[in-house]
Amino acid sequence: MMASSSYILSIDQGTTGTTVLLVDSQGNIVRKAYQEFKQHYPRPGWVEHNPDEIWIATYNAVLEILQSIDSKNSIAAIGITNQRETTVVWDRRTGKPIHPAIVWQCRRTAEICNKLNENESIVANVKNKTGLVIDPYFSATKVAWILDNVDGARKKANRGELAFGTVDTWLLWKLTNGSLHQTDYTNASRTLLFDINTLSWDDELLEIFNVPKQILPEVLPSASVFGKTTLPKLEGIPIAGVVGDQQSALFGQLCWQKGMVKNTYGTGCFLMLNTGSERVESQSGLLTTLACSQGEEPQYALEGSIFVAGAAVQWLRDGLRIIESAENTENMAKSVNDTDGVIVVPAFTGLGAPYWKPEAKGAIFGLTRGTTREHIVRATLESIAYQSADVVKVMMDDAGIPIKRLRVDGGAAANNFLMQFQADILGIEVERPTQVETTGLGAAYLAGLTTGIWQNVEQLSNIRKIDSVFSPQMDTQLQKAKMEKWKNSINRLT
Repeated sequence: MMASSSYILSIDQGTTGTTVLLVDSQGNIVRKAYQEFKQHYPRPGWVEHNPDEIWIATYNAVLEILQSIDSKNSIAAIGITNQRETTVVWDRRTGKPIHPAIVWQCRRTAEICNKLNENESIVANVKNKTGLVIDPYFSATKVAWILDNVDGARKKANRGELAFGTVDTWLLWKLTNGSLHQTDYTNASRTLLFDINTLSWDDELLEIFNVPKQILPEVLPSASVFGKTTLPKLEGIPIAGVVGDQQSALFGQLCWQKGMVKNTYGTGCFLMLNTGSERVESQSGLLTTLACSQGEEPQYALEGSIFVAGAAVQWLRDGLRIIESAENTENMAKSVNDTDGVIVVPAFTGLGAPYWKPEAKGAIFGLTRGTTREHIVRATLESIAYQSADVVKVMMDDAGIPIKRLRVDGGAAANNFLMQFQADILGIEVERPTQVETTGLGAAYLAGLTTGIWQNVEQLSNIRKIDSVFSPQMDTQLQKAKMEKWKNSINRLT
């Protein structure tokens, strides 16, 4: 058993499982637990979770952590971060979900969104108030779909008998036996129902998406004491930080100043640029969203998502079967001097910002008789860096902010070849921290700041440890030539 001290319990509830971290006052992760849960695909393009399975996985991971400490009194606070946009609707009286959770990836409401997108006035109004586009990705049409497809649900909702929430709200409800129905600014900002200018639910948006106000949670700043747990093994511990996963990663990287940017290299890549108190409108299809802040004053960010990053490496392993594991790719890429002219464009699900080619198919260009699997592996890793460079470039153009250093995290950030090539092709430094669990750390930092474990962000900056800084080494002319060849390949896609 660990000795008593002040720890933060951070719940990182993701799409495929829940990670729980125990973080000490020096920002070290001293314990980690993980529990998976099942993915449900009832129809093509539909993705669901069982909310009760999410809760069970989360609670079991928490219990695993509690077994390693002397008592719950060692825990000063709980922080929560979560998969965003995923939608849960439940009965307030019984606490039972009335339908499986509709996951952010689910496309079942595409027709609803297409119809709304035909009205230019609605599109402009939604963009102005939310910073988002009308898409099945976000929560609003998911809520309406549940209310319209579960018998009697809309009538119950209108009578105030149902509750809606993203996954953070569901966990808050479960952690407090139904006494809290709340969310934070960042998660609310991903619903298409929340005005990021006034920081409030918007009646006009609710009317557009046909969602009754009675089912909405109370919204608080991310760094707030939302309430205290009432569960036997956690009773009385304050929940003092709630934040959506990508905003949490931004804060976990301590990108708390205007102009700081992070890239999370996962299945896709998620880039987020802190624009401070200024809301920046993208001219390149990036999303304007709320970043987490410690007070009432809103902080904004630009967000760009790359659909395929680590998934391209999985394709090398499971599709082409030319690698045994992702770990092999670094040495394979380094074993050749370059790609020998090969360019891989992994547009398996179309291309996002800044090209926006949803119908695009992936391609490999420049194959010759001399092409080896090492060339293809290297070109696939390079494609991740090229795509990230495209988004960083438009972020700088949109915001008018020079980016001097990119902070990185996620599984593929461990690949030294990729990180060096990323620095080379961007022409800026790439910084990788020692602790790469930045999503969970972001929620822990917020909870610790709220409860006085840390006094300010500067104190956190002093305890943050850097593993490596990758400085650009590539000749400028070569860098430009490579980016030009990449863009030419993009233009050849059909």
